[in-house]
Amino acid sequence: MQPAEIVAKMMDKDAFSQWLGIQVDHVAPGECRLSLTLRSEMLNGFGIAHGAITYAIADSALAFASKSHGRQAVSIDTSINHIETVRESDVLIATAKEESLKNRFGFYTIEIRCGLTLVALFKGTVCRTEKKWGD
Repeated sequence: MQPAEIVAKMMDKDAFSQWLGIQVDHVAPGECRLSLTLRSEMLNGFGIAHGAITYAIADSALAFASKSHGRQAVSIDTSINHIETVRESDVLIATAKEESLKNRFGFYTIEIRCGLTLVALFKGTVCRTEKKWGD
């Protein structure tokens, strides 16, 4: 299966990413770019985006990028740095980049931006299984 087919199949069953309103803007082997527009129900009591929202879009980007090679994978370690606040109606862009791909492990960096401003930086490690998409 091609990367776009894999991600489309994943998104079809991913109710959470659908609820977030995530749009898939680009997919290629080892990379992915997603976007979403922040809604009022994504804000915390201070009127800024809950940290879980930037984490969630980054986690989805990690999932899509790491599975784009055709093998199923699961995250085993993730971390995020929140750098700037974002507010309702802001558009977040999460860009996943594969830093290193091994037989069993993949290492990824995901930048979350609002316009040109870096608002969060996410790193993720996945364990790649032998199971292929479509099996």
